[in-house]
Amino acid sequence: MSNIAPINEGNGTGFALRPANMQEAMDFAGRLAHSSLAPKAYQNKPDDVLIAMMMGFEVGLNPLQAVQNIATINGRPSIWGDAMLALVQNHPSFKSIQETFDESSMTATCVVCRKNGQPHVVTFSQADAEKAKLWDKTGPWTQYPKRMLKLRARGYALRDQFADALLGLISAEEAQDMPQDEINVTPQPAPTVALLPGYPDEQFQTNYPKWEAAIKTGKKTPQEVITTIGSKYTLSEGQQQMIKQAGEDNANS
Repeated sequence: MSNIAPINEGNGTGFALRPANMQEAMDFAGRLAHSSLAPKAYQNKPDDVLIAMMMGFEVGLNPLQAVQNIATINGRPSIWGDAMLALVQNHPSFKSIQETFDESSMTATCVVCRKNGQPHVVTFSQADAEKAKLWDKTGPWTQYPKRMLKLRARGYALRDQFADALLGLISAEEAQDMPQDEINVTPQPAPTVALLPGYPDEQFQTNYPKWEAAIKTGKKTPQEVITTIGSKYTLSEGQQQMIKQAGEDNANS
């Protein structure tokens, strides 16, 4: 950790610690994971912290910013809405963003524009939330509905126009609303197979001559005889071999 040097940011005030190699990154992740500053989801989980740091590096966040703003929800990395906006605003192609809210229709509107591009408009309304079965969902949707509508419109607009800045990250608010795939990992019991009784050897010896005759006259193949008998009885290996041998003898005669 001692090799991680402070790097001046922006106008020279403040600094960010940036690991120079994987060993330093792992050391730093371990320290962050055991710090009270780490979000609860990352505490005592250095591997998760390391992944968040790496993802943050890809989009331009320093380690502390990454741990504070990147969350893994339903198995997918995501970023909180305000940090998403900050990333886009720092992108060299960012021109402007305008967010409004219509109280009468409960509709949030986000207009985002890239340099040399056209304004891109996205709306998300109460009707949209109801259709997606979000409006009455316990939690932020019932506590802060206007805020959630605004974040959903923002998330869609920024993802549409700044995929190069977000690199696949979606807003954490959206990720929380995604249905979690339920996979049944409980082993299913093997189907019960009714075992057929073995073919009594005495009965087999009695009936064998007629099967042999059917094979020699071409009325039945050895496999057809075995299949017919096998629908009611379990033939032993020796019994099956005798029937097959009748076919071979007939072919050689």
